[in-house]
Amino acid sequence: MGNLSRTVTILGSTGSIGVSTLSLFEESRVEVEILALTAGRNVEKLAEQALKWRPRLAVIEDETLLPVLRERLAGSGIETAAGTGAVRAAAELPAEWVMSAIVGAAGLAPTLAAARRGAIVALANKESLVCGGPGVLDVARKAGGTIIPVDSEHSAIFQVLQDPCRDKVARLILTASGGPFRTWTYEAMRAATPEQAVAHPNWSMGAKISVDSATMMNKGLEMVEASYLFATPENQIDIVVHPQSIIHSMVEYTDGSTLAQLGPPDMRSPIACAWAWPDRLSWPAAPLDLAAIGQLTFEAPDLVRFPAIAIAREALRIGGHAPAAMNAANEVAVGAFLDRRIGFLDIAGSVQDTLDRLNGGGELGDQPGGDELEAAMIIDASARRVATEVVSRLAAARAA
Repeated sequence: MGNLSRTVTILGSTGSIGVSTLSLFEESRVEVEILALTAGRNVEKLAEQALKWRPRLAVIEDETLLPVLRERLAGSGIETAAGTGAVRAAAELPAEWVMSAIVGAAGLAPTLAAARRGAIVALANKESLVCGGPGVLDVARKAGGTIIPVDSEHSAIFQVLQDPCRDKVARLILTASGGPFRTWTYEAMRAATPEQAVAHPNWSMGAKISVDSATMMNKGLEMVEASYLFATPENQIDIVVHPQSIIHSMVEYTDGSTLAQLGPPDMRSPIACAWAWPDRLSWPAAPLDLAAIGQLTFEAPDLVRFPAIAIAREALRIGGHAPAAMNAANEVAVGAFLDRRIGFLDIAGSVQDTLDRLNGGGELGDQPGGDELEAAMIIDASARRVATEVVSRLAAARAA
């Protein structure tokens, strides 16, 4: 598989997943032609990557940074562009394999663009499915493409879910590290700072995803993604806290057998799976030394300290666009927390309040007409408006 040659686009190349993808390509010596690299605001890192990997196109989403990108790439022959439309256009280039690693709902449009033309989409942007729903998978299927999950939990399930036995699945079991506040008291979490929330014990991730891990909203979003990806109802998906992050998830079958996928906490492993599937990619991965690890422990999540899991279950039970609204509200609340406008425990409360208001107003049902992107954007805008009102009220009370 080391000789597998493909054209590639990486959406979100400067984030942790994008960096890990390029690292994997380099270490495994696969033959790739990079068609496009895109980034949000990290223009220096994007320029550095572009000069090394020589894509046809480098895109910075923040249009104010285009002059800087052009200056850094002057004389290189690499085309430059900026803006959300340019990111989507990059996804529409004829790359055979697309890494979708843009954080948040912003990743939905380019993910759909890649899926619509039949690409192999390595999906690290869980929000694409949370917001777009199963329709995103339908788009890929109709176009003759494939969506392969890259989140370590969904990659694990993808690898051990045996196609002939899909109707014999009793449970999907998502594992969670528990994040940096796993052993903190409720009162201590009330005073948690952004710096403490982003200090994940096992994984190197961006600020937003790290905060989601700290609140365990990441598990809520992953529950929704698993439900859609594997056509499994909410009541057959469980979450267990596994602090060592060695077992990445499990599938329990009706005969009592439970299959698990294990590996060190290194995102290059699920990326390698998405690159080579159904084969395997040889690369210098660190071996799993269970004797050195010593023990693997498990515990039930505390739903009082981490209510985000219950919120996600409620969103799945409501159905329609409730998961998309939950995601939008969470993005607003996490942003406010990182800006120190609200407290850590206010994040989940803001999401719940937003869902309650929208559900009470009957806004979470399926929207008539339109495609997956249009429907998702309608509810996304409504949820952000309500969540902004909720957060502003909390911020005002905090400042008083």
